[in-house]
Amino acid sequence: MSASLALPGLTARLDKLVYHHGGKCLPPDQPHAFVYFVTIQNATEHTVTLLGRKWVLTHADGSRQVIEGDKIVGETPVLAPGESFSYNSYHVAGGDVAAQGSFHGVDEARRPVHVVLPPFVMRIPSAGADR
Repeated sequence: MSASLALPGLTARLDKLVYHHGGKCLPPDQPHAFVYFVTIQNATEHTVTLLGRKWVLTHADGSRQVIEGDKIVGETPVLAPGESFSYNSYHVAGGDVAAQGSFHGVDEARRPVHVVLPPFVMRIPSAGADR
């Protein structure tokens, strides 16, 4: 298989990041929940089918976690030119987490394509800050 292409005009952005202290519903070693909202926009001349995702998470202690798999929140979105796909998901953690995400798929000619989400940090608010 050939290397995937980053199509100019195929973009991903973080729309919103929400912190939630989960209390007793989360494991004691991961009491912090971050809900993130992402939009993938297809401003290319190609129809793109998104097949999966890969996240690299770097935790406050320096450990790294790689999460990858088929589909995006259970879907394989097909984006015609001008269309977008928005979704939300979450991550639980014991501390701050730096996230790097990407999505991969194919265009209408079955050529592999990818789009990178700009890195962002899931930061636990300081005590007394609005949550």
